[in-house]
Amino acid sequence: MRNPEDCPVIVDALRTPIGTVGGALRQVDAPSLLAPVLAELARRCEGPIDEVVVGNIRGPGGNPARIAALQAGIHESTPAVTLDRQCGSGMAAIEYSVAMLSGYREGFQLAGGTQSSSTQPLTFWPPAGPDAPPQQYFRAPFTDSRHADPDMGLAADLLSAERGIGRQRQDAYAARSHQRAVASADEGLFRAEIVPVAGLDHDERPRPGFTPERLARFRPAFSPEGTATAANSCGVNDGAAAVLVCDGRTAASRGLHGLRVLDAISVGCDPDRPGWGIVPAVRRLVGRTGVELDRIDVVDFNEAFAGQVLSCLDGLGIDERRNCPQGGAIALGHPWAATGAVQLTRLFSQLVRHNTTGARLGLAGIAIGGGQGTAILVEAI
Repeated sequence: MRNPEDCPVIVDALRTPIGTVGGALRQVDAPSLLAPVLAELARRCEGPIDEVVVGNIRGPGGNPARIAALQAGIHESTPAVTLDRQCGSGMAAIEYSVAMLSGYREGFQLAGGTQSSSTQPLTFWPPAGPDAPPQQYFRAPFTDSRHADPDMGLAADLLSAERGIGRQRQDAYAARSHQRAVASADEGLFRAEIVPVAGLDHDERPRPGFTPERLARFRPAFSPEGTATAANSCGVNDGAAAVLVCDGRTAASRGLHGLRVLDAISVGCDPDRPGWGIVPAVRRLVGRTGVELDRIDVVDFNEAFAGQVLSCLDGLGIDERRNCPQGGAIALGHPWAATGAVQLTRLFSQLVRHNTTGARLGLAGIAIGGGQGTAILVEAI
């Protein structure tokens, strides 16, 4: 592992409330979701913004990062780029920004993600012939034709079955995620990280009445014999998040505190078991940094599906109760391209804003359609 003093530092992190598709944020497009977050982070920044890096999928095109940056009032001379690594896009943006600031680049960058499922364009394949109609599709292929390319829910069912993760355990995990998120909201633990948008100042999805018994009533959502349901899986959501990050030299010279990014890694895995991507990413991260998992204080693996995240936790030997201690995406929602940045915002709150226990190390991981995974290790300074 390189000298920690040379590692980039996340000095601030914010997000919007996470809205349910068709809910309070239904008329806010992807750039407009992100712009207030970028504007507030830029307002707090001690210097000019050098670059804006944003993840977005199934959006309007036209480089939403640039549009959001201009809407946010960031100077027109600041370049912006939009990345697509499916649901890992927000974390990929942070990974790319960290990589730039680990080299010759200096100063401050904004990195994050935005997703407006409510306003995403309708998409169609061209007609197959002169008399054929266009064919609407809801996702592009994640793989080439040699692979099965199952939908993410079906892939989660297959992974859960292979790893022996039963329905009862999944429902109990999902109910706990909701209970934790509701308790955290009631305690005001999300308040400082949320920038209100369109009059919404809280996450729409968490349900105070969810119990394992209630979740047991839901039918399988993706296959008749499957165990993933609408209740023990994440939602379809709208939201945005971003971090303000600078190189280690700038942080040291200005006495800035936050989350030092010790390492960020992306890997590939079996394209037909995309939910497994967290495991090889974390294993490689541990191998590169030498930081063992029992030293991690706060773990945030994205809860796309209860069975999927439980499979990854088991595969890495991590107690499931350690994951997402204040509730994860099953409760808060999964605004695809924004989620990775939401995870880093959540780590920032737990390790910097509200750290009363001396916790120091945080680990975020996300599995990605097409068979990929990303993991980021941070240290509070």
